[in-house]
Amino acid sequence: MTTEPITEHVSRRISDHMNNDHKEAILSFARHYGGIKKPLSARMLGITNKAMKFEVDDSIIQICFPQEITDSEEAHRMIVKMLREIPKSTQ
Repeated sequence: MTTEPITEHVSRRISDHMNNDHKEAILSFARHYGGIKKPLSARMLGITNKAMKFEVDDSIIQICFPQEITDSEEAHRMIVKMLREIPKSTQ
């Protein structure tokens, strides 16, 4: 994996990957971190060094990272870490 700073291009690439390959993970983020009990649809809009932005059932939510990230590799590790911390009962 190439390490790149979080730019608009990198944000779009990560969002496209999540939206195309990890739809259930996005719903899990919306339920657990976004507090949305039964999301019908969700998609990632982008990421910054501090947070991920999602559209969930026609609302925009932001989920902050526990700590600021600096590059694409850290973004990957943080997203995976946060997903693994979600209890199976809410996934």
